Parts: sequence; structure tokens; C-alpha cells
Amino acid sequence: MSAQQPTSSAHIDAYSGGSVVARAGQYIRVIDLEGVQIGDLFAVVTDNHDEFLSPSVTRLHNRTLFPRVGQSFFSNDDRPILTFVRDDSPGIHDMMFGSCNANWFAQRGMENHPNCRDNYFIAAGAAGINHVTQPDPVNIFQNTPPAPDGTFFIGVTMSNPGDSVTLRADIDCIVVLTACSSERVLGGQSTPMRLEVYDNDPNN
Repeated sequence: MSAQQPTSSAHIDAYSGGSVVARAGQYIRVIDLEGVQIGDLFAVVTDNHDEFLSPSVTRLHNRTLFPRVGQSFFSNDDRPILTFVRDDSPGIHDMMFGSCNANWFAQRGMENHPNCRDNYFIAAGAAGINHVTQPDPVNIFQNTPPAPDGTFFIGVTMSNPGDSVTLRADIDCIVVLTACSSERVLGGQSTPMRLEVYDNDPNN
């Protein structure tokens, strides 16, 4: 780890969300503080909230289920918005699942359960983003690989305390992160995460 200090940061409490602002060229680190935690990640262009990171457009450009280190995440306007710089984790992530939400939990007998959709709207609204429809997330550390028959394996998250990924902003953007609320895929309770922004690559 670098001794460089972040220029800004956000502590994401369990079952909640938060955000940071990143300028083009800055670096964003997403940290699992206690391990076995998924983060639903979103990036919205600062001066145009109708442009945001799109998992489906990212798959179209990269032709992979998830970008490799060195590849970009793309916006719904086909522009690189974040570049995947470094992966200090087991390397298991997802870009296929939508966020858990209140209706999904209610259908499983869990009324009024905390969820990433509601937490996205709360965190995004606090950052001045007034989306009517939630963008699809990038599920950092989520262990749900597809099987050959097209079904998904639902595995416990493999990240350890302090594991992180580092991204570089390609466009001025607001990065929103929610701490997953689904106990099934977490193998336990939701735990906190952290977002950090650096002017230079913190891995150097």
C-alpha cells in the first residue's frame, strides 16, 4: 500500500450507501473493510446525470462478462467512464445481477428489508442525482458465476478484510457505492465498506 493520503473518502456503513466525486484522471479505491462484503458500484457523469456507467454497454465493448485489469467500463453513451487499474482481491466480481430491492425481499417474506436500490436513491439524491430509474450496478466482490446451462452459482463472497479494487476516472463523475444487504450471498450480515479518491495511483 502507498503512503499517499486520499484527497477525499466516504465510509459506507453496513446496509447503506455513500458517494465520492472524482475528476478525470483521479483514482478510486473500493475497500471491503471486514471481508465477505459486496459493493454495488455506480458512476454518474458529473455534468450530465443522464449518462452513467452501463454494464450492458461495457459487455458490448469488451466482449467479456467483466472487464479485465486494464480494460474500461463504458457509459450508456459508449464512452469510457472508469478504467479497471488493479485488483487486490480474489478477482471474483459480477456485472449481470440487478440490485436487491424492497419488492424482491418482500416476495421472500422479508418486508421492509434494507436494500441496495433504496440505498442507491438515498446516496445518489444526497449527491444531487435525481434518477427515476436506478442504473444497473457493478457488483464488486460478488461471487455469482454463470454455469454452462445458463444458471448462476450463488456463492459466498470470497473477499478478505482490506481487499480492494482500484479504478481510474476517465470522465468527471460521481461514484456511488452501496453495501449489499442480501445476507444469503454475504453468508452473514452486511458490513461496512470504504471509498477513497487519490490524485495519483495509490498503488505506486
